[in-house]
Amino acid sequence: MIPVNEPLLNGNEKKYLAECIDSGWISSEGPFVKKFESSFAQRVGRRHGIAVSNGTAALDIAVESLGIGAGDEVIMPAFTIISCIGQIIRSGAKPVLVDSDAGTWNMDINQIEAAITSKTKAIMVVHIFGLPVDIDPVLQLAEKYNLKIIEDASQMHGQLYKGKPCGSFGDISTFSFYPNKHITTGEGGMVLTDDDLLAETCQSLRNLCFQPDKRFVHERLGWNYRMTNLQAALGSAQLERLDEFVRIKRNMGKRYSELLNHIDGLQLPLAKTDYADNIYWVYGLVLGKNSGLDALQAMKRLGEKGIGCRPFFCPMHQQPILKKMGLFKGESYPEAERLYKQGFYIPSGMALTEEQMIQVSNAVKDILK
Repeated sequence: MIPVNEPLLNGNEKKYLAECIDSGWISSEGPFVKKFESSFAQRVGRRHGIAVSNGTAALDIAVESLGIGAGDEVIMPAFTIISCIGQIIRSGAKPVLVDSDAGTWNMDINQIEAAITSKTKAIMVVHIFGLPVDIDPVLQLAEKYNLKIIEDASQMHGQLYKGKPCGSFGDISTFSFYPNKHITTGEGGMVLTDDDLLAETCQSLRNLCFQPDKRFVHERLGWNYRMTNLQAALGSAQLERLDEFVRIKRNMGKRYSELLNHIDGLQLPLAKTDYADNIYWVYGLVLGKNSGLDALQAMKRLGEKGIGCRPFFCPMHQQPILKKMGLFKGESYPEAERLYKQGFYIPSGMALTEEQMIQVSNAVKDILK
């Protein structure tokens, strides 16, 4: 079986983890947490990094720190992971969806302005799979309408938009360090901002809103979303190799495209746009209608051949739990629906070999004969 992801952990990971164990610093109080926060923030070009327990925690804190609540609206993509919408709903705010761009698979920025109302408080920009959203026009809208920007760069480790790091845009940005990301801490995430007050708020929210002088007296509800020293040690070792990992991923994307580009009716990831080169967080495929298969059928057949796959995101308006809550009644987002029905990604891990890529590509060709 070729797994859909396998990380590379052959740098300083063992050394740094041993330091944690030998010193006894394994909790969130350990020195690797601050080291990872400052190093990652510097790499992204932000003043502050706040390490948290996972990418969902980062999104929860980002939404809460901006004071988003009842009566507010937040514009976001229909096609994304459900983590993006959770705290918006829990806060009492209303998520407002926009459809996907057919080529990049990101949110269609041309639909954003029409979705802005007097209640809109923020736009959540989510970079999908390997190419960033064209964010300059979104920033211009935010300035025009006095809106906040949350930039979810979870899949963009090491990616640049017009030469500037993804995660450096807007009021606040978030990352995930799940095992399939370019940098992993096993589980983990990061909130980044240039705003001193926002950073202080995020630091408090991730730590149950303890007060320095009255630790167990609380003026606000927060979470225990702390990152451990063990996780941060792993992340510090991974960050040292980020440029190498980016090269590995781009070489993987280039090779897959060479092996698969002649198959009719199969949409491959765009190699580049006029503002970024693809970083290939994963290598996605979208089946054409003439393929005779949908994504579930294709993944089943590939699985029978020993090829691990994962489906694309189920759009927000089609999520059963959100439909039960009465959200998005009568709404349709055709591109997001197409991507979900016809899209999936093939093995794309950091440790993928040339032989495995050939095996995967041959299996894809075989099921599409």
